[in-house]
This record gives sequence, C-alpha cells and structure tokens, in this order.
Amino acid sequence: MRKQTWFIAALVSVYLISQLPAQVKTIVPPVIPNAKPDTVEHIKIHGKHLEGNLERDAVDRDVIVYLPPSYNKDKHRRYPVVYALHGYSIGAEQWTHEIHVPQTIEGAFAQGAKEMIVVLPDSKTVYNGSMYSSSQTTGDFEDFIAKDVVSYIDAHYRTIPERTSRGLVGHSMGGYGASRIGMKHSDVFGALYIMSPCCMSNMTGNRGPGTPEQQKERAIANEKKVASAKSPQDLAQMSPGFASAQYALAAAWSPDPKNPPLYFDLPTKDGEPEPDIIAKWNANSPLAFVDQYIGNLRMYRAISMDVGDEDGLRFDATKLHNILDSYGIANGFEIYHGTHTSAVADRFQNHVIPFFSKNLCFAANCQ
Repeated sequence: MRKQTWFIAALVSVYLISQLPAQVKTIVPPVIPNAKPDTVEHIKIHGKHLEGNLERDAVDRDVIVYLPPSYNKDKHRRYPVVYALHGYSIGAEQWTHEIHVPQTIEGAFAQGAKEMIVVLPDSKTVYNGSMYSSSQTTGDFEDFIAKDVVSYIDAHYRTIPERTSRGLVGHSMGGYGASRIGMKHSDVFGALYIMSPCCMSNMTGNRGPGTPEQQKERAIANEKKVASAKSPQDLAQMSPGFASAQYALAAAWSPDPKNPPLYFDLPTKDGEPEPDIIAKWNANSPLAFVDQYIGNLRMYRAISMDVGDEDGLRFDATKLHNILDSYGIANGFEIYHGTHTSAVADRFQNHVIPFFSKNLCFAANCQ
C-alpha cells in the first residue's frame, strides 16, 4: 500500500490537469467606452534554448505582442513589458481568447492603468504543454521565456530593458511557469503575478480514483500504449487533448535521452512505482523547492496571487502564500468567487494589468 501511495503521488498532477475545464468558459468584462486600441503584432521568435529538443517541437515559436495606444505616436517613449504565460492544452492564440485581449488590456488602460507592452509567447508542445521546464526532451522552455523571448523583445521594441520594468504572469500551467521561472529568474523580472497555479505539490495524500488494483491496471495499460508508440507525434495522436498530460509531465520532468523514440521515463514499470522517477517529478514541485529561492523572491518589487473559491488548486496556492508569509515576504493573495477559468478575463483586466501598472518601473534606472 505504501508503494501505491507513491505511485499516485507521482501521477496526481496528471489527474489535476486532466480535471481542469476547457480554458474558454470565461466571463468577459464589458467593453470600456472610449478605450483606445492597441496594436497587435504576430511574430516568430527563435528559441536558441529549444534547439536540439528530442521531440522535434518547433524551435521558432509564435509570439503575440500588444503595443499600447501611444506606442506608434510617441516614437521616443519606452515601456515596461509584461510576459503572460498560457495554460495547458492551449497556445498563445487560444490564450488571447481566454483572457480576451486586446479588449481587456485596452480596458485596463482606459480605466487608468499605465500603458505597457504585453507579450504572449507560445509554449505548446506535441503533448500540449511544456510545463515551462528545462528538459533535453522538450527543450529548455524556462530559459526560452526568461532569455530568448525577453532578449528579442528588448532588441526589437522600445522597452525599458531592466528587471524592474519587466513583469511575469501566468494562469494554470502558466501559473506554475510563473512560479518556477519567477523563483529562478528574479534577475530578469521585477514583479510577479501567479494565477490559479497547477502542479505545485506532489500531493502524496491523494490516492486518485479507483482501487489499488484498478490503478495498477491503468498504469500497465498506459505502459503498453507508450511502448507501442513509434514517435512523440504518434503517442500524441493516440492520446488527444488532456489525455497527453501525463506525457507532457514525463517529457518535462523525467527526460531520458537514451530512451528513444519518446525520450522520457514513466513513473511506473509493470504497474509498480519507480522511486527514482517519482523523485524527479516531486523535485519539480514549487512547494518543494521554494525554500531554496527565498533570497530571489525577496528581490521582487511585488508578488501577488489569486485563485477561485471553486478551484481545487486553491489549497496549494494557499500553501505557497503561507510559505511566503512565513519568510516575511510581502505578497498579495485573493481567493475570489469563481471556478478555474470563469473570472480569468476579468482578473486580467481589473487586477493583473493594474497590479503591474502600480509595481513596475515606468522610467529607466528606477529601483
């Protein structure tokens, strides 16, 4: 029974992701009268840190850039930048529909938020999500965001190229990414907003659905399916949508360059837990490694987090908030009324953008 507990500990993040609703059911805030339009640019950014990834996922990534109303009028003005990370199963384009940009960005500006550039990078992989992690199998999406995307935007747009003028936000898997990247790259970003983060802990107390025998049967069936796959693309076709979540986690957290053709290890073998692989998955839980990055987190000008009261992810979000509190790190935290996705567009307009308006630097050499 103890072994079975460890097996479920490793897979519970899969269950959590698979139970998230499709990320489109969002209450859209009303259009703000007289809001001035943003300029929307669709670009490609080469991911130097994605080169050579064993899944052969795209190295040149789609990125959507929102330039504020004054950008093309005031040619000498420079702006802070907010990088917004999408969730699992969607890419940058779908993310725009979830948070209803540019409407919500324009609405925030019309209601008094200072103008800034907003960047939406695409990090969707063959298994529908990179987990914003560093893996030879998927590529190093952590540094793709923190280095490749940031350096490109600074080189091609009129930014204020300082950490205090860069913000990082993400929702769901993007909330995990904002947590992970935010903890490790406080030298790049100066304000951090975490929305409904997934995958924050291994949740060893959750045994998942079914009896131990049923859980073992599912694991064996899954191993057989993986063994029959001829390529990552083949496995993805056999496991559409959220069914690929477990492979996204394995590719990100237990890569194995000597295990073709999928180049990852599952956390079970013959239905039994593989402790070494489970340890790798657990090591990627922000609640497990946050204590190592307290010094980095103290560098932020501001940190905030929110989650819906009907979202099962609120428990781990609360744990992260309490850990920061225990170290005396100021952080905003709100449990609002809503599900995992119901309020994300409203939060983006009326909380996220105003948060960065208040906490980013809008002039050079600002501390």
